[in-house]
Amino acid sequence: MNVNQSVPPVPPFGQPQPIYPGYHQSSYGGQSGSTAPAIPYGAYNGPVPGYQQTPPQGMSRAPPSSGAPPASTAQAPCGQAAYGQFGQGDVQNGPSSTVQMQRLPGSQPFGSPLAPVGNQPAVLQPYGPPLTSAQVTTQLSGMQISGAVAPAPPSSGLGYGPPTSLASASGSFPNSGLYGSYPQGQAPPLSQAQGHPGIQTPQRSAPSQASSFTPPASGGPRLPSMTGPLLPGQSFGGPSVSQPNHVSSPPPQALPPGTQMTGPLGPLPPMHSPQQPGYQPQQNGSFGPARGPQPNYGSPYPAAPTFGSQPGPPQPLPPKRLDPDAIPSPIQVIEDDRNNRGTEPFVTGVRGQVPPLVTTNFLVKDQGNASPRYIRCTSYNIPCTSDMAKQAQVPLAAVIKPLARLPPEEASPYVVDHGESGPLRCNRCKAYMCPFMQFIEGGRRFQCCFCSCINDVPPQYFQHLDHTGKRVDAYDRPELSLGSYEFLATVDYCKNNKFPSPPAFIFMIDVSYNAIRTGLVRLLCEELKSLLDFLPREGGAEESAIRVGFVTYNKVLHFYNVKNSLAQPQMMVVSDVADMFVPLLDGFLVNVNESRAVITSLLDQIPEMFADTRETETVFVPVVQAGMEALKAAECAGKLFLFHTSLPIAEAPGKLKNRDDRKLINTDKEKTLFQPQTGAYQTLAKECVAQGCCVDLFLFPNQYVDVATLSVVPQLTGGSVYKYASFQVENDQERFLSDLRRDVQKIVGFDAVMRVRTSTGIRAVDFFGAFYMSNTTDVELAGLDGDKTVTVEFKHDDRLNEESGALLQCALLYTSCAGQRRLRIHNLALNCCTQLADLYRNCETDTLINYMAKFAYRGVLNSPVKAVRDTLITQCAQILACYRKNCASPSSAGQLILPECMKLLPVYLNCVLKSDVLQPGAEVITDDRAYIRQLVTSMDVAETNVFFYPRLLPLTKSPIESTTEPPAVRASEERLSNGDIYLLENGLNLFLWVGASVQQGVVQSLFSVSSFSQITSGLSVLPVLDNPLSKKVRGLIDSLRAQRSRYMKLTVVKQEDKLEMLFKHFLVEDKSLSGGASYVDFLCHMHKEIRQLLS
Repeated sequence: MNVNQSVPPVPPFGQPQPIYPGYHQSSYGGQSGSTAPAIPYGAYNGPVPGYQQTPPQGMSRAPPSSGAPPASTAQAPCGQAAYGQFGQGDVQNGPSSTVQMQRLPGSQPFGSPLAPVGNQPAVLQPYGPPLTSAQVTTQLSGMQISGAVAPAPPSSGLGYGPPTSLASASGSFPNSGLYGSYPQGQAPPLSQAQGHPGIQTPQRSAPSQASSFTPPASGGPRLPSMTGPLLPGQSFGGPSVSQPNHVSSPPPQALPPGTQMTGPLGPLPPMHSPQQPGYQPQQNGSFGPARGPQPNYGSPYPAAPTFGSQPGPPQPLPPKRLDPDAIPSPIQVIEDDRNNRGTEPFVTGVRGQVPPLVTTNFLVKDQGNASPRYIRCTSYNIPCTSDMAKQAQVPLAAVIKPLARLPPEEASPYVVDHGESGPLRCNRCKAYMCPFMQFIEGGRRFQCCFCSCINDVPPQYFQHLDHTGKRVDAYDRPELSLGSYEFLATVDYCKNNKFPSPPAFIFMIDVSYNAIRTGLVRLLCEELKSLLDFLPREGGAEESAIRVGFVTYNKVLHFYNVKNSLAQPQMMVVSDVADMFVPLLDGFLVNVNESRAVITSLLDQIPEMFADTRETETVFVPVVQAGMEALKAAECAGKLFLFHTSLPIAEAPGKLKNRDDRKLINTDKEKTLFQPQTGAYQTLAKECVAQGCCVDLFLFPNQYVDVATLSVVPQLTGGSVYKYASFQVENDQERFLSDLRRDVQKIVGFDAVMRVRTSTGIRAVDFFGAFYMSNTTDVELAGLDGDKTVTVEFKHDDRLNEESGALLQCALLYTSCAGQRRLRIHNLALNCCTQLADLYRNCETDTLINYMAKFAYRGVLNSPVKAVRDTLITQCAQILACYRKNCASPSSAGQLILPECMKLLPVYLNCVLKSDVLQPGAEVITDDRAYIRQLVTSMDVAETNVFFYPRLLPLTKSPIESTTEPPAVRASEERLSNGDIYLLENGLNLFLWVGASVQQGVVQSLFSVSSFSQITSGLSVLPVLDNPLSKKVRGLIDSLRAQRSRYMKLTVVKQEDKLEMLFKHFLVEDKSLSGGASYVDFLCHMHKEIRQLLS
């Protein structure tokens, strides 16, 4: 859709409505009807579909220009697919609607009724049991929420599909549970439910795309004309000419003479209702041929014929409910974005471009703005004023991942060395030189793009300008042409004005009874012998500069001297844990290669030394303190790897008691479960940050260990927590070792400080993530790895300018693994808008959800969980109500209208609300909630996306020889077919669900047993078998694991087995056992909230 095109003519209100006699099926089983051309929506700044142009490279989403409407719209040639709701070959999510509408040809005069098209009999293609008229009309009224058209030619800009629209639910929903439904007998006027002849597709200059759709009206197979009272707040008006931007359904129209009904279930065409005058909706774009069924899609109805098959006899009507296929589908949106935006590189040269979704694989070409792998924003078009921002309630935030790992095809940021003078900065605001700085006076000065201060250019940096005012060396200097780059820091950027030493790793191993009994200590010592060869190293270095040290502990601490001159390691015990000190300096931190023999000897001896221990008590704070003191003595930064098994109850600083109390859930005191028990942990964490000591904690609990308290130290130092409950070597070895290898090998920045600068008008006000802040601007990180993000929220402090836009610069000062002090800079330019519609058109829902989840998960520390949930629901309702009020054209209050790029906000928000932190089931333990809470705090957008809405992949539908990932299906039980096998992943867990009726050959190929009953439930490893299916499934599992930052342990779940309850917890579109609403119910609840705000 091109926002720079003008609006097609709008029909006058009150004209007779063109009708589609007999509801002809267009192009179902290859029959061609008279339809408009098959061109999907182009990019925002690309060609208008229907006007054959090639899209300009790299352009995307320009601000809308208002132009006069053209005198006529292009005529749609017959036999081609439509510019409209579905493009040709467009993939629909799940079973599609049974009725397809015939669109009037473009040349049809607006006022005249449409003559019957062709001689085709109108046929309904049944898909399982025929629908009730309520369902049919629901689907007619634009409920297929289509995103961009699947086979679109790759457009360089955003390829969102036409908006779609949904009206209020009536009647009651089965299992509506938590959220109420509308009172019986107060069905919304059928205007919403039967407006298909004039579903408005977005106008060419539409201020914003939208989705609107209509839940079912109650009624039998035929629709009577509506005489009931309007719902509160419901009103009808004609669509506004100025802002037609969503697909909505008009009020009912009179039936012209001569229209007849054919087909088993065709609903009556719309009728006039007594109170409402008919008006003609705006017509632009047309309906295309029906979407085919989504590939590899499980049908909710067994043995349902696919499209193009012959209609069967009518079957009994199913009970009335909102059709899940008619509400926005995450799978469809993801699929459409992949098809439209996964083929072209994303070029970052244009300000305010919305990047492809995180679920799309795409290449990035840095041309002046940071890659979306480093920074993603909730909106790429910021309101110019704070009043506008308050009105919309859309949080303005950026999720920044400063050290993100890039795919091999993309170059790492260039390192720029300015010598002793160091990087060039603005004298006033201290922003670093970047592509947005403006050189003036022939290149002798530059004006800062952040604060407008004019600075002199040092003589050694001077260069002449070309005729456009650009420096002639701009493309030779990364800081003048790229969005992301690094500077080598000078000694002024180092602690105590001296360059840092290379960092150190200290392995601190719990050797209490629990750790020895489970075999953990032996397993760990064995692994470390080989793992120490893979410490992170810089560039092409032959060996790592990182030194290592070893400590074991229970109630006391044991330090080891592993100096290379020793024949055997020496142990020193410190039992005074109240006053911790490090008993040796020389020989504690060593180079692995120089001391290899002594280290190997130590790792062989540790399991034997403590094999007969009966000591069950452990300490925690003194252990971290010892590691920090050792780094301080060695004058270096570093990381502690702590392997810990139990609640630290031994007499020592930081001693904890068991305070797990399930009775606090849903009370005002529930927040205490997430707060640390004592202040000792925060105090310790601050000291660690000052020393550049990062802590990674590996927990192996058999019972409550108070994760909420223990995780404070990793959380504030930029570290990670890994948790292996009830650890058993045979079951958990692979997961633990995989996580450990990755954790030890990943590139880390030490002793880091990050600051986010913004141009005048906005400023960073709030920060979320694993870090410490001693002031309001500097994010301090003892360590920062490539998986961690820092989320920053911005607020207005002045008016912004549409022309100059808004700029962000993230600067990270850190010590590399080789001990080099560096500055990594990321720059991003955003657009600014005076129209709310521009804000809503440039939002990114995945980033919005990432921010909202982090905001809520921090909120539970200080507020009752219910209050946090209510805040989220209210904010979401305000965002959508503001859109409805200010950007959508007038329509019945019975319709739920969603902005096109936020149509998944309700389904994703519902997943956050139902998560274990905000709505725990009876089986969720307190430690797990605290663990998930701190994990999500530093997740990136891709991780929160799959964590809250897991991927469900059917395995036996796609051809065995296919090497690509099978298309996902929606996370709902009704998508499961008992003759199939499914993989479900959410970034932390991996389930293989086996249907009870799966073919015997499949069972044999995957599990090497002859029948379903012989499969071991809870199996965590698939047998390695030499057949194509086994290789394919194991290969898919490996590739899913490779995409995630943590190893996902596999659990095989059989249908109707006790483990199935755990699996169903991840089917997030369904109602949850803990009382969480289903997607359908939540959508209706959200609609009610929006209507209350509007009335």
